[in-house]
Amino acid sequence: MTWEWADIGESLVRILSYDPKAPLIFSSGLFLFLFAGFSFFYGFMRRTVMLRMIYVILFSLYFYYKTSGIYFLLLVFTATSDYLIGLILGRTSKPAARRWLVVLSICINLGMLVYFKYTDFFIQIANDLAREDWLDFQHIFLPVGISFFVFQSMSYTIDIYRRKIEPLRCWVDYLFYLSFFPQLVAGPIVRARDFIPQIRQNPLVVTRQMFGTGVFLIISGLFKKAVISDFISLNFVDRVFDDPLLYSGFENLLGVYGYALQIYCDFSGYSDMAIGIALLLGFHFNKNFDSPYKSATITEFWRRWHISLSSWLKDYLYISLGGNRKGRWRTYLNLMITMLLGGLWHGAAIRFVLWGALHGGALAVHKFAIERFGFKPLGSQMSPWRRILGILITFHVVCLGWILFRAKDMQTGIQMLSQIFNQFTPELIPQVLAGYTGVIALMAIGYLLHFLPDRWECAAQHKVVQWPMLVQALLIAVLIWGVMQIKSSDIQPFIYFQF
Repeated sequence: MTWEWADIGESLVRILSYDPKAPLIFSSGLFLFLFAGFSFFYGFMRRTVMLRMIYVILFSLYFYYKTSGIYFLLLVFTATSDYLIGLILGRTSKPAARRWLVVLSICINLGMLVYFKYTDFFIQIANDLAREDWLDFQHIFLPVGISFFVFQSMSYTIDIYRRKIEPLRCWVDYLFYLSFFPQLVAGPIVRARDFIPQIRQNPLVVTRQMFGTGVFLIISGLFKKAVISDFISLNFVDRVFDDPLLYSGFENLLGVYGYALQIYCDFSGYSDMAIGIALLLGFHFNKNFDSPYKSATITEFWRRWHISLSSWLKDYLYISLGGNRKGRWRTYLNLMITMLLGGLWHGAAIRFVLWGALHGGALAVHKFAIERFGFKPLGSQMSPWRRILGILITFHVVCLGWILFRAKDMQTGIQMLSQIFNQFTPELIPQVLAGYTGVIALMAIGYLLHFLPDRWECAAQHKVVQWPMLVQALLIAVLIWGVMQIKSSDIQPFIYFQF
């Protein structure tokens, strides 16, 4: 009996304490267990607005504590700071004072982001310029998802400054908005004007359509992340990117195609689960991915990939720089600046800046082609053959960028390109295909599902919505069981946790 109580106590300590080696993620068994318990009590509390809000906030802060430890206080600080600034902004009519207030909000948010994310990067640059270890590296812990909730909080004060929304009068409402756990650590970046009107809706209704759609998205996201992304990552992609010179040109090319699928399945899988979980709780998020590799132009790609970030950069950075209102060359410069900063947002390394420069340059070239040669802005109105050609070109431009994005340093990226172009031996292709049968099969399934017509996905979703709740629950249970059978013993965090 003593042993049993000790074992229970040890399990409770493990559940309640923060483990930096095992962050809480949607695809983990612990989260699914905790969410089941959370949902049971949520069903009793959702009809009382304030009780529901406090319950969700407490679970959200616990969820963030399980991913970043004591840094959950940083989230509370951000919520308090921008709530107060927003409140003062709403009561201030003088333009100069309003400008200073929004600048203060931006400085506080970007100051946190720069300190936690870029301090070591700037020290590295200073040491490289000085050609000696002039400064010591700080090795500052990066709180999970800080880039997401900082951008989300900035959009709130900027929208108040632009008079697009009214400031909230209750701090609890703003903390609920900023800490809401489905989108907290890896997006999507939810705009205040979209989410805040939902917070106090009463009664909070979860329709059969919402529940069924939520179940479908959770199943879809879990399959993308835990089956496709994790498997091809651990069994092939990571190995190739760790040491490209050990592999042939074809294997390196296959590794690049594998990473393109991995990062899509990983990030869109998280977004699907986040949107699905929010629906089960009675809240709506906007779509964050729309089959991006179907894009026939780079402009179309950025309207389909990480939609919440690309639209954020457009609304709060590109347009603020002048957008396309100040002439052709200024437009190209604004595109380049926006994507350079977008690249830097993803990570503190030169390769991320180059990744942003590649996409900024591609967007500028496409815009020039539209203006100079009359090309269609998007690919939807192209003839079928031109669209197929556009998809192939766009996909490989994106894959070139993924090499910069994934490689651990520039040398590794150069080695991969060298292997692909100089060591490509077609005779080895049958041997490679035979040696990686499981990986190739999952990659084929992943790409096939991605390129299926949208109406097929809608039909599958409609079918799941129509099924009885018992069948839906059974489907989730079977998928979770399947994931447990094939998953690695190590937790595979979502790629975008590092951003």
